[in-house]
Amino acid sequence: MSKTVILAINSKYIHSSLAVWQLAESISQYSRIQHSVEVIETSINQDDDEIISQIVAHKPDIIGISTYIWNASKLLNIIKNLHNQLPEAVLVLGGPEASFNAEYWIDNGANFVICGEGEESFPMLIDALEAGVSPECVPGLHWRESGKICINAEAEPPDSFIDPFTETMLAALKGKIAYIETSRGCPFRCAFCLSGDSEVRFLPLYAAKEQIRKLSRADVRIIKFVDRTFNCDTKRAYELFKYVIETGEGNHFHFEVSADLFDDVTLSLLEAAPPGMIQLEAGLQSFFKPALKASHRQANLQKAIKNIRTILSGGNIHIHLDLIAGLPYETLSDFQDSFDQAYEIGGHKLQLGFLKMLHGSALRRNEKSIIFSQAPPYEIECSPWMSASDLKALKQIEGALQSTYNKGHFLSAIKYTLSATRMRPSHFYYALGVAVQKNGMPLDVYAERVYDFCVSLRCVSKDALIDCMICDWLGMVKGTNMPYFLKIADKSQLNLAREKAEMALGRKVRRREVAILSCGKSVFVDSDDLDLVTGLYRIY
Repeated sequence: MSKTVILAINSKYIHSSLAVWQLAESISQYSRIQHSVEVIETSINQDDDEIISQIVAHKPDIIGISTYIWNASKLLNIIKNLHNQLPEAVLVLGGPEASFNAEYWIDNGANFVICGEGEESFPMLIDALEAGVSPECVPGLHWRESGKICINAEAEPPDSFIDPFTETMLAALKGKIAYIETSRGCPFRCAFCLSGDSEVRFLPLYAAKEQIRKLSRADVRIIKFVDRTFNCDTKRAYELFKYVIETGEGNHFHFEVSADLFDDVTLSLLEAAPPGMIQLEAGLQSFFKPALKASHRQANLQKAIKNIRTILSGGNIHIHLDLIAGLPYETLSDFQDSFDQAYEIGGHKLQLGFLKMLHGSALRRNEKSIIFSQAPPYEIECSPWMSASDLKALKQIEGALQSTYNKGHFLSAIKYTLSATRMRPSHFYYALGVAVQKNGMPLDVYAERVYDFCVSLRCVSKDALIDCMICDWLGMVKGTNMPYFLKIADKSQLNLAREKAEMALGRKVRRREVAILSCGKSVFVDSDDLDLVTGLYRIY
């Protein structure tokens, strides 16, 4: 009996891998020969030697590795050392990074690369290796024989999806982010994406509900749907949203959606979801029409904005908006306009991403004027529309945005500053990013730097800014001392404020939960009342 190890190298320890468990279960269902299978999940933050030693300890005959842009650079050294320490072992690579760049990986140590979906091909390959027969019938397989690259016919999409949620997998998920897949493919043709214009295949509703039920009862931090556009089938999405709302109490679910596809019935349903249960990630990407057209991006932006605002008005759903910097034809000025329009919508997070020229994407094949890094994740370096200095400026915006708005930090202080100065959000975050770079700086020190920056701007009142930052600090940090520059009152004032807070809340209040504003009013935080949507504590 051969021994197979299937390796995942996740981008963070808290992440899990869906693919490796799907492959493990596919072996038990499709292999005609019995195999011993072990799944190993690691992260890119682990030393290569540590990962290698985990694999070597199992003495595998076959090693399957799931490849993505976040682990590709790390794999070269791991593959080399695995060959040195396990010279008889066969290395099989799959996943998007290998599927669209098979010859490179074969040249760099992979014995086989499975292109496309591997649930049927991987069991066929390990059966062939165990039986000592040629793998020429394994769909989607690339390998070298007699110095020549051999390429088998593409694999047909499997008729059904593997249910990976075995007791072993569910136990391994403890405390992590769990992923679930209820559809594959995407009906849209976005040129920067690998899923563009592919037939959408759906897991039957009964099977999707059963998998959701299993995960809802597991010890997981959040359940993320990896469906590329979860609501591309509106009626089906409604049924699954309804099932989640009715049965998923106590869990958090994350969906990637196209906001313009929501109908009134679904919007009404989402309004009934418990606070914090549902998170929606809506990819706007850009508001610049030539960039959207060049990227084959199809969306009704006005309807998307209307629907997002409707959902936000309910106050029960966390919304994450996405933009991509570096799309064709969009200049720095154009992107700043897109940023400002997206920011004005008022989502809870605004992700400023940078164009990745992925292997297999239409943009990488067809747009030769964009210069990008040749190492993963193949991020844009410059283009005829975005210079390197333009992109550097956007990195400054991204850094400031990530350290403040996207963490729920200093929100009222920033809102006040933008109102007082009438600065465009893109200009404000650029200036903040240049002036203050957090880079591991303690939060209290960073708070003071943000204050110093904001108070230096025209029309900003020192007292008004301090009052905003006091409230922000109480709401965003639980049980942490106020930075010294925000402390206004003497001990007697604070004691009186605590008494009032305790009377209002009906319980003891810690000193750190009370402050005095510059106007003389007291302010306190209810540290037992966390908003599950914003992640902030309630302020009185």
